[in-house]
Amino acid sequence: MTTFPLRCITLLFALACAPCAAQTFPAKPVRVIVPTSPGGLIDIVTRLVAQKMSEQMGQVAVVENRSGASTNIGTEAVARAPADGYTILCTTLTLVVNPSMFSNLPFNAEKDFAPVSLLAAAPYVILVHPSVPAVSIKELIALAKARPGKLNYASGGNGTNFHVAAELFKHQTGTQIAHVPYKGGGPALASVLGGETDITIASLGAALPHVNSGRVRVLAITSAERSSLMPHIPTVAESGVRDYVFTSWVGALVPAATPPAIVATLNSIVVKAVRSPEVANRLVSDGTQIIGSSPEQFAALIRSEIPRWAKVVKAGNIQPL
Repeated sequence: MTTFPLRCITLLFALACAPCAAQTFPAKPVRVIVPTSPGGLIDIVTRLVAQKMSEQMGQVAVVENRSGASTNIGTEAVARAPADGYTILCTTLTLVVNPSMFSNLPFNAEKDFAPVSLLAAAPYVILVHPSVPAVSIKELIALAKARPGKLNYASGGNGTNFHVAAELFKHQTGTQIAHVPYKGGGPALASVLGGETDITIASLGAALPHVNSGRVRVLAITSAERSSLMPHIPTVAESGVRDYVFTSWVGALVPAATPPAIVATLNSIVVKAVRSPEVANRLVSDGTQIIGSSPEQFAALIRSEIPRWAKVVKAGNIQPL
């Protein structure tokens, strides 16, 4: 009589039960971890999407902010969570930047997660204080090259989207601009408004009121295309830095071993949520682009972004705090 090893029986049982689990999912509240403090783009997108998810699922999607260590604390919590679909990570570019910035991450950005969907992306704008004698990107580059190391830029802190966006600009333009880190994008923008620093890269929504009031000058937008909110403002690429494109994205992932059927169910739920009129209208009004990708499309983005940002981290010698 032939006998099967226990591990084979367990595997067969798990495969047989996977479709049943997907059919009953979700049967309890879902936890959505945001690895940053409340108030930023990730938090705003996640809370809007979570509300619509709750309506669809008949179960509550509970948003939990787990900030710290450049998003690594919250990210690790999801990597180590049960792979049952009930713990979701909503994160941003740090997922693909941190592997080259930290030498001993407690998780692998590709192997420890199953991508669910790229939800949204938001461009930034390059701003200068009105005292800076540059009204275009070309003039800013010329000024920076004429005064190497004399101009400075404010960021939301080491390794943040604001920081890596500026370092990408420096890398592609061959300029030397000093970095002044602050504790968040808000204080960084305030430093330029107050004339403490020369330049910053800020979210379009945060910058718009100050641009309209004349307190800062906007030189370009970092996306591949112009924004309908500022149609007269050129892209960085249009301004002469041909290969420069930067957007801050928000994506959803689950632990790697989550059954594919549950990943597919979650993809359907979150895509429907982010594309709902209530969520889409709210985000588009701030200049955010609604995406709602497939898991495969998001996985491909992650694979391509890790080596891209490794070059920028190395060139800019970006170190964790």
